[in-house]
Amino acid sequence: MKILVTGANGQVGSELQALATQYPIFSFVFVDKDQLDICDAALVAAFFEQTAFDYCINCAAYTAVDKAESDEAMAELINVAGSKNLALACQKHQVRFVQISTDYVYHNSQNTPFKEEDLTSPQSVYGKTKLAGEIVALDNNPETLVIRTSWVYSSFGNNFVKTMLRLGRDRDQLTVIFDQIGSPTYARDLAKAILDIIQQQPSNFRGIYHYSNEGVCSWYDFATAIFELEAVDCSVSPIETKDYPTPAQRPPFSLLNKHKIKDTFGLQIPYWRDSLKDCLALL
Repeated sequence: MKILVTGANGQVGSELQALATQYPIFSFVFVDKDQLDICDAALVAAFFEQTAFDYCINCAAYTAVDKAESDEAMAELINVAGSKNLALACQKHQVRFVQISTDYVYHNSQNTPFKEEDLTSPQSVYGKTKLAGEIVALDNNPETLVIRTSWVYSSFGNNFVKTMLRLGRDRDQLTVIFDQIGSPTYARDLAKAILDIIQQQPSNFRGIYHYSNEGVCSWYDFATAIFELEAVDCSVSPIETKDYPTPAQRPPFSLLNKHKIKDTFGLQIPYWRDSLKDCLALL
């Protein structure tokens, strides 16, 4: 089976590259913007004419949440038009499509984990464009799997874990938001889950699924765990979201219910602190 991975140098794409040798059944083609600009419909169409794929995993996305508020056109181009271009090409060539999405599609006031069928109400440009990307992917390719995830980090690229380590080693004190609740996702766990699903070659390859690590925490809890596990001597104080204003609104609660993906594909999902330990061992 041949798998195309777009956005291959991002966090999830990089983890897919790291895992590739563990899945000898697959042949991978990894591309980033330099090799394939997903925003160019003609280029995408031509690329799929040249090589036959069985699956396409779209890891390409505009993920600068705050910057997107003043760069809406670019966020929409990548997250919506890019996703549609890939979905159309996949549909034409009967390629199964995996579209990675986000917990930012939710912004409802509730205290139980969101199910896939729950009402979406994104409040940020990032969340709105990612939701639109889900819709165009599902509308334009009947065999599309959307996977919503949250708080992604890895040993690659820039992320919360690396930022906290850098700041914590440079400062004596930090303040971190405690009233945004969710669950971190180690990108390697997500990448492995996607490949494990593909390896099953499920007969029904369509729909929306949630994936994050097990457990629940706030950003404050997350930061505290990072410093504790790495023995970083930095005091962390909790603050409210209102005390740390940002251009984009974040969901106050975005814990994802993962029963559907576990029941459908038999996945075992690691607890967030265990995965954090695994990632920190690589840094």
